[in-house]
Amino acid sequence: MVDVSAKPITTRTAAAQAFVTMPPVVVRAVRKLKTPKGDPLEVARIAGVAAAKRTAEWIPLCHPLQLTHIDVTARLCQNGVSLRSTVAAAAQTGVEMEALVAVSAAALTVYDMCKALDKSMQITDIALLEKTGGKSGEYRRAVNALHANVGAKSIKSTKSARRAK
Repeated sequence: MVDVSAKPITTRTAAAQAFVTMPPVVVRAVRKLKTPKGDPLEVARIAGVAAAKRTAEWIPLCHPLQLTHIDVTARLCQNGVSLRSTVAAAAQTGVEMEALVAVSAAALTVYDMCKALDKSMQITDIALLEKTGGKSGEYRRAVNALHANVGAKSIKSTKSARRAK
């Protein structure tokens, strides 16, 4: 691991994305909450939060960090599920890996919960969107660098919105 003991503690944030492309039949099942294992969007959200907290166990040379904020959102779109995470900490090193691990675990969870319906789903577009804090300062991914899936039209964004219709 890199020695960060001489670095000052600063507020660090990061946001990441992922997308699970799925056929229309699976999108319809998710929208109607008719998947064999339950609600994949809510379980993916929780899985992403839990994974972010354990990033140092997943990635061998990552420092274990005391995270102060984790948010994972899962949005059902016309062609799949868009996932986004935001993570924050007051630390001597960044939280980019925690944000990336969160969306990766969330995407894998969506796949796991829907694979009985169709195994052809694909996990794509895992990327760091932005980060703040630390010596290297701010980073923001250019909007045109995002894959078309990530901007796909949202058809439902939360469990309560899906049930309301």
